[in-house]
This record gives sequence, C-alpha cells and structure tokens, in this order.
Amino acid sequence: MRTLPALLIAFAALLAACGDPGMLAGLRTLPFPTPAQQDLVVLTTPGPLTRSGDPDAPGLESDLAEAFARDLGVGVRFIVVPPGEVANQLVAGKAHLAAAWLTPPGDPAMQASEPLRVTADVLVQNEATLPVGEIAQLAGRTVHAVAGSRQAATLKRLQESVPGLEVVEVDDPDALNLTQAVAERRVELAAVDSTLASIAQTHRPDIVPTLALSGEQPVVWWLGPHPNVELKARLAAFVERIQRDGTLARLDDRYFGHVRRLNQADIIKFLGQIESTLPRLRPHFHAAEALTQIDWRLIAAVAYHESHWDPAATSPTGVRGIMMLTEETADRLGVGNRLDPRESILAGARYINILKETLPETVAEPDRTWLALAAYNIGPGHFNAARRLAELLKADPDAWYEMKRILPLLAQPKFAERVMSGRARGGEAVLLVESIRTYFDILARNASAYEAPRGMAGDPPRLKVSR
Repeated sequence: MRTLPALLIAFAALLAACGDPGMLAGLRTLPFPTPAQQDLVVLTTPGPLTRSGDPDAPGLESDLAEAFARDLGVGVRFIVVPPGEVANQLVAGKAHLAAAWLTPPGDPAMQASEPLRVTADVLVQNEATLPVGEIAQLAGRTVHAVAGSRQAATLKRLQESVPGLEVVEVDDPDALNLTQAVAERRVELAAVDSTLASIAQTHRPDIVPTLALSGEQPVVWWLGPHPNVELKARLAAFVERIQRDGTLARLDDRYFGHVRRLNQADIIKFLGQIESTLPRLRPHFHAAEALTQIDWRLIAAVAYHESHWDPAATSPTGVRGIMMLTEETADRLGVGNRLDPRESILAGARYINILKETLPETVAEPDRTWLALAAYNIGPGHFNAARRLAELLKADPDAWYEMKRILPLLAQPKFAERVMSGRARGGEAVLLVESIRTYFDILARNASAYEAPRGMAGDPPRLKVSR
C-alpha cells in the first residue's frame, strides 16, 4: 500500500497534469483572502515608492495595495523585505502578491499583473563630477546599487560587455540614502530607479541623472508561479479600473505632482536657509505644533514660501510678517504685532487649522491640508467660489487633484461670473501649494520631527499630514 505522503505527491502531480491552475494554486499559495478568513498579504520593500515607514507618506504602492484590499473587502498586511528577498518569499507562499516597484520577472514561471506605470534604470552622479554619457565610459569604473535591486541586476548584465565595470551592492535598502551618498561625494556613481532619481533631486539638486542604463520598463505586481485564479482575475479588473477612473492618476499626483516644482537655485537657497535661519525660528514652529497639532515642518514650509522666513516681510498689498497675515486676519486672531515672528507663526498655524475645519467632513487628508493652504493664499471667499465652480463643472471639490485644474479658471471672467465672484489668481494658489509640498518634503528629509517635552503625554495626537 502506498504511504499517505506518496498519495499526496501523486495527487498533486495529477492536478498539474490536468492543468487546473485554480486547484493547484490552492495547494501552493495562500487562500483567497476573505473578510472571515484573512488579510491580503503583500510583500514590499522599503522606500518612498513602495513603503517608506512614514505614516504620513507610506508610499505609492502601499496606497495602491490598500485600495486593492478595500476592493476585495479585506484588510491588508505588509511584509517588508530587502529587494533580493521578494522572489524567494513569494515562491515560498509567504504572501498573495508582491508590490515592490517591480518590472516583469525574468522567470517565465513567475506571473505578474498588467502594467501600472513605466520606469527605467539611470546612472546618477554629483553635478560637480565629469558626466558619464555613454555605456562604454563605465569601463574600469565602480557603480553602486542597492543589493538585490533591479539596478544591481542591470549592472551585472552590463558587466558582460563593459570591461572592468565593478558593481558594489549596498546593503541599505533605501535608495534615497544611496543618492545622499552621491550628493555628499562619498559615492561617485550609483544606479537607481528613474522615478526615485526625480524625487532625490527635490532633496539634493546637486544629484543629476546622466545616463540611461535601460529602456523604459513597465511596473507590475508579481503574483508568484501559481497564483490564486480568482485573485488574479480581481487584480486584473482592479488595474483596469484604477487606470480608467483616475485613481492611479490621483495617486501619482499625490506622490509626484509637486516633484521638480522648484528649480535648482530655489532648492539650494532653501537648504542654505535651513542651516542658517531655521535654527532660531525652530522653537516658534515647535510651539505652533504644540498648539495646533500640525507638523511644525509644514508650518515652516508655509512660512518660507510666504516670506523666506523674514519676520519683517511686507507686500505691496499690506500683508506682513513671517506668515504674511492680512490686517483683518491678524485682528481676528488677536495678533498684536504682525512683525513679531512668534505671534505671526502661532497665528498662521491657527488660521490653517480654522481653514481646515471649515471644509466638509468628506474631505480626507492629505487633500484637506492642501485645500486649506489654497484658501490661505487666495482667501476663503474666492476659494469657496472655486468649490462652487468645481461642482458646476462636474469636478470633485473635495479633491486637490481636481481643484488644481479649477482654481486657475477664477482668473477668467466667464468662469468668475458663473459663481458671482470677482476674478482671482487661482493659479498662484496652486503654485503655492505645490511649492509648499516640496519644501515640506525637503524639511522632512533634513529636520527631525518635534518631540513634545515630558509632561505633555496627555496632549491629543498630532494631526497627520501626508505628502
């Protein structure tokens, strides 16, 4: 008589021969997630494109995976691993899928989703170094890449045709730290994802991509060699829907809409001001966070955009101080001296909160913050007129992605008249918000979060602002 293990092996072989992927998937992968059974389990890697570890900005693919889980009616659980571990963990059946900024797998047995977007591998270096313009110029050079990453694999393929090319794989999975090493000239050449290179340039404008190491490649999710048939079908429908209904475009805008908004000179100047001017103002921004629960770095970003951190700033229209408050707003908030930096910063932060509170409960973060900042610039009256105009034009007034298109229309009389509003420079409000988002990103990378002194543990939790 055959033993039980032998029977199971024979049964599995029979299923494979019958070509029933659904039955085979049930033996080799996690079961289809249902609310009564389990969460959607997703493999991912650390980084701003995938899962950053920052609750304020978890990452584009984390947001997409959470949206897919909601589509399935289940929760989601992330397993964060180094890039080189993704395939092994997926084949071992540790997760339902991998969302880790992946391109189509080289192994034909590994199945994947339809493309979500496109990317490429690029060489980055410090702008002060002699640029590498051709693949042949990598001969005899050393290029760094994150260990196990797609870029490391690309470089290894190039080694076959480029003599003397040395590839150094860095254990730190956060490629932004690698670009920081390039900016500080601790590393001469590095291979990174092209989208991440654009993000890195926002933080360090002295980083430049100089050479494409690969052509454009689609970004996909891996499903393993034997995916659950129903899960694969649901994912295909999800990808088609988010590309059709604008969900993917809105998430792209959340993470990349403000990238490269500032020019190199603007960023260099801001980095210098972080070192020279911010330290003496930082206690006031900390006090503003303690008062309003708004991240102090966001308040500082608003102040920098408004006045370049000049407490005595004055505009021709009469707005004054580091937060550039109008006289009417200052009086409403009880500000005795608009030129006093502490008074101005505390009042400006309170005003941002007031504007956020006036928005309907249907407005979620981070849109609530970006919309409030637009109102900070253009004024509540004009901003509410823009919301009415959005409704007339069948746009969503609760979405920053939609309002970016609507606000500039207030400068045109035919649209301003439709909502009985005077003309307004709504385009300037859009530029303000997008610039502040960039300043905030830079500060988040270069300045630590505020930690309340002991004895303040009972304060309400800080309001989260997503970048």
